[in-house]
Amino acid sequence: MSLIQTDVSLKPYNTFGLDVVAQYFAEVTTESELKEALEWARETGVEPYVLGGGSNILLTQDVKTLVIKNALKGVTVLEESDTEVRVQVASGEVWHAFVLHSIAQGWGGIENLSLIPGTVGAAPMQNIGAYGVEIKDVFGSLTALDRAHLETRTFAADECQFGYRESVFKKELKGKYIITSVTLVLSRNAQLNTSYGAINETLTERGIANPTIRDVSDAVIAIRQSKLPDPKVIGNSGSFFKNPVIASAQYEQLKDHYEIPGYPQPDGQVKVPAGWLIEQAGWKGKRIGAIGVHDKQALVLVNHGGGSGQALYDLAMEIQASVQSKFGIEILPEVNVL
Repeated sequence: MSLIQTDVSLKPYNTFGLDVVAQYFAEVTTESELKEALEWARETGVEPYVLGGGSNILLTQDVKTLVIKNALKGVTVLEESDTEVRVQVASGEVWHAFVLHSIAQGWGGIENLSLIPGTVGAAPMQNIGAYGVEIKDVFGSLTALDRAHLETRTFAADECQFGYRESVFKKELKGKYIITSVTLVLSRNAQLNTSYGAINETLTERGIANPTIRDVSDAVIAIRQSKLPDPKVIGNSGSFFKNPVIASAQYEQLKDHYEIPGYPQPDGQVKVPAGWLIEQAGWKGKRIGAIGVHDKQALVLVNHGGGSGQALYDLAMEIQASVQSKFGIEILPEVNVL
């Protein structure tokens, strides 16, 4: 069968469950297939778009490009010692599956990132984070394919310019490279991060005083499942918006009028939960036809079935305008809109 297929439904490939059609589609399992797909795109003048787990994308219309489904697989231990292990993971591996594999091996450092949807390749691109841990904390390096010259380059941590849900691959190098593998440095004697209230509470409820990395992972999974709907049941992309970071002076002004939660940042600014802002603006649990806002977590937009990406986008813009009007805070989508 030809690597390039035509008129393929992307419904199975996005967690919103949106039934849009890709004019051209290729699922690649090796770097040579990836290069072949990119060469085809170049020769035909069709723009390529690389899709990972489809958990961080909102498809608003049929796609007139070549959608390349990243199915690169493999986990390789590069180096190990008594204290740590350096492991290279292909970018098409499912992130949560790799977390569980690491825990089974006794490798710590990413247990707080359990159940985050998507692929390994998206992890550094987004600098994924949860419950006090970000991918940059365990990052070693990554390899990426230069789209223009089809050459592989290695990026060290400082070259990735990690920020809050940001990296150089979402800024200056957006669309220029395709991440093919990620190398992480994991610990055999992990320093557990259980400072986040919900993790502590869950461990206490379970009577666990000296938790293991598996205990922390299980707690995180339980917390996430209690807050976030399963995309196999209700279409969603997890957190739709980023938590905004505002000036401390603005935060103090808002505190005069609202019981607004805030988390001080190293630069003196304050991070505010977007879910709280959306809920206070009256959106939590609101349903408009087939789409809406989740009733347990206002940060999550949902497709109950049969909804359109454009309708979800319009809803997101309404929510954004509503929060801006009420609080003077701009909330930005974490999800990529196509």
